[in-house]
Amino acid sequence: MAKRLRACVLSAAAGGLLAACSTPFDEAPSRTGAGGPASIPGASPPGSVYREADQPAPVEPAPLAPDAGPDDFVRYALYHSPRVEAAYQRWRAAAERAPQAGALPDPRLTVGFFLDEPETRVGAQQARAGIQQTFPWPGELQAREDAASRAAGAAWQQFEAERLALAERVVIALYDLAYLDAAARVTGENLDLLRSFEEVVRARYRVGAGSHPDLIRVQVELGQVEDRLTQLREMRPAGVADLNAALNRPASTEIPTLGRLPGRIAAADAEALADTAARANPAILALSERIEEQRRLTDAARRDGLPEITLGIDYTATADGMTAVAERGDDPVMVSLGLSLPIWRDKYDAGVRETLARRLAISHERADEANRLAAAVHRAWFDHTDADRRVGLYERTLIPKAGESLQASITGFRAGETDFLDVLDTERTLLEFTLAAERARADRAQALARLATLVGEPIHTVPADTDPADTDPEVNP
Repeated sequence: MAKRLRACVLSAAAGGLLAACSTPFDEAPSRTGAGGPASIPGASPPGSVYREADQPAPVEPAPLAPDAGPDDFVRYALYHSPRVEAAYQRWRAAAERAPQAGALPDPRLTVGFFLDEPETRVGAQQARAGIQQTFPWPGELQAREDAASRAAGAAWQQFEAERLALAERVVIALYDLAYLDAAARVTGENLDLLRSFEEVVRARYRVGAGSHPDLIRVQVELGQVEDRLTQLREMRPAGVADLNAALNRPASTEIPTLGRLPGRIAAADAEALADTAARANPAILALSERIEEQRRLTDAARRDGLPEITLGIDYTATADGMTAVAERGDDPVMVSLGLSLPIWRDKYDAGVRETLARRLAISHERADEANRLAAAVHRAWFDHTDADRRVGLYERTLIPKAGESLQASITGFRAGETDFLDVLDTERTLLEFTLAAERARADRAQALARLATLVGEPIHTVPADTDPADTDPEVNP
């Protein structure tokens, strides 16, 4: 029993020696890389980009202020979005692959007892214990760890893409809702104007100065505008639900009526934005990281076809022998060296070809994504600048002219020089121009949000140089 106990102690000591000592086949792995920090304590649950690791749940969402702007809505959504949080946790999971990929395989401990103890001249052999450690070819573990770090870098870029996509989603939903509120306000004001027209036409009809067809026309126009206003008001809950979904709030959470949101204009041209997108877009950067991952996996696959070296220590427990020799009862210790024989070359060559093909496929995918991205940037820039052009056209030219035309038609109608149908036509034109201007403002902001998502970096913008408050016409019937 003493011999067996001694064998166990020596084998444990040998295992600790192998684990503690470095060898020429062990390379110090890098613990940082493109994927960010690779070592996260496993004793505590994973943290969050928005909360500490020891915090069990997110902080209760703070209500948005009634005068909150687009930046406030985006910040709120980024803080509370489960989709962004999921992308962050996927990055953390990918970052944990690097230390796993760069670690040595576990050592192997073997223990055996002789059922029929062989008798030697120094004594009977009773048990044997050994420990072995396998070392891949130098550089293979480092290549695999570097590949895992590159994969974590791709996951980080996907996280950044999710954040940009959420910001675009919030801005689009916010400006759609702002358009609905503005359209309802403008349509309501137009409805009040038509009602005043109806009172004037009805009064003229009573005294015989007006015609019955004029009264019917204004009543038909009233019905159409009332229908449009009802539709706009009934569409608002759907717009509120879209925005609340992006904010990770219940669909029925109340959002106050939005005022006119600030307008911004991109200061750079399409070519400059496309060049920035080519080097900063998260989708392009993620594909670049995946290409580098496959490049390092190719290196690892080549080294995988080289021999693995196994070092071992074997200890044999031996009882006291019957003969009087000097080595009687000594426990032999043997050091072993093993070498794998990678003779089946087809599988190793296939592994290298696989990584090369994957890298080529991702390279072509990145080239296609770059072409698509350049076209998308030019399209979004056109949408943005065209919407800004339309805003200026309506605010500076069409709406003021339509207001003057309506005022002139009303004056002519009072003097009996203009048919009431002309009044209704100019009133309808003014309404359509005003609604088109509100739509163009929303389109301008939404296209700018798409540009920000495509470019991947903050875009330099300048305030819109128009003041909508100075262009709203005042019309008196």
